[in-house]
Amino acid sequence: MSQPAVATYLVTGCAGFIAARVCELLLEAGHEVLGVDNLNAAYDPRLKEWRLARLRSFPRFRFEALDISDRKSVENLFVNERERQRLCQPASRDQAPFAAVINLAARAGVRASVADPWVYYRTNCEGALNLLEACRQFGVRKYILASTSSLYGAHNPVPYDESADTDRPLSPYAASKKAAETIAYTYHHLYGTDVSVLRYFTVYGPAGRPDMSIFRFIRAIAEGEPIVVYGDGTQSRDFTYVDDIARGTILALRPVGYEVINLGGDAPAVLNDVIDTIARLVGKPVHRTTRPRHPADVPATWANIRKAREILGWQPQVPLEEGLRRTVAWYWENRDFVCSLELGPW
Repeated sequence: MSQPAVATYLVTGCAGFIAARVCELLLEAGHEVLGVDNLNAAYDPRLKEWRLARLRSFPRFRFEALDISDRKSVENLFVNERERQRLCQPASRDQAPFAAVINLAARAGVRASVADPWVYYRTNCEGALNLLEACRQFGVRKYILASTSSLYGAHNPVPYDESADTDRPLSPYAASKKAAETIAYTYHHLYGTDVSVLRYFTVYGPAGRPDMSIFRFIRAIAEGEPIVVYGDGTQSRDFTYVDDIARGTILALRPVGYEVINLGGDAPAVLNDVIDTIARLVGKPVHRTTRPRHPADVPATWANIRKAREILGWQPQVPLEEGLRRTVAWYWENRDFVCSLELGPW
């Protein structure tokens, strides 16, 4: 199954951190993108609107406000797109409305999922099922699912291999993504849907989520405020720059059958060292406060990216310090706006 040179893609969660960058790369390559997002208040919606405004500058981008957990709305989206294409291109009447569905809409975040697991189930499980069923019904053969390294829990050795046991998730977020992966496999088995499941590892970069540590650390250090570290700071994370993640996501549009693939930086960094690097790049001292480690957090993450290299020809290109430098530069360029954003619970 080869993708056409110019195609129409459905990207869910398009105003989100990763999805917005995926949309930009697809649009820059000349494709058409129908982006959907419900612009919820999981974090300050003004940041989502900021990303969305950038996407609206592309003539081949269209936006629909939509919640993927609403089954009827998803079905209507596919119906309307098929009818639109029939009107524009009568010869396309028997074609699928999209070359692929890239499902990046999700409720993300380990700690927040402990407080409200129901919304995670609706978006991450029911939303994924609604999209898979629409793919089956309307003949869309390719489905990409954004998943998470949180599935590996605390009991697997690092680096995490995709074949590791993921039956002991530590948070409702991880559990919801496990469910989404399994229903995707079911649709592959029953209906032949070609599925790429991508397990992302600690994504950071410009315009990142304000509930993530890198965003919070940069803003706090730049403004002379204390940062909060859960635990002693010796935990390590496989930080992965957003451009690398977006590039790997697009590479995963190729036919794979059904594959689970890690996308990670392949160079885990100790949190205290990352904080010190940010302070050096910002040019200001760090003021730390500590709190006990959250029971849903894990001491280390590290991706085995062998499959990504072999199947996708992908490996990370942006080293951590360079990625942090770009993120700090974005902060200074947008300081007034970023300082106005509500960070939410931490």
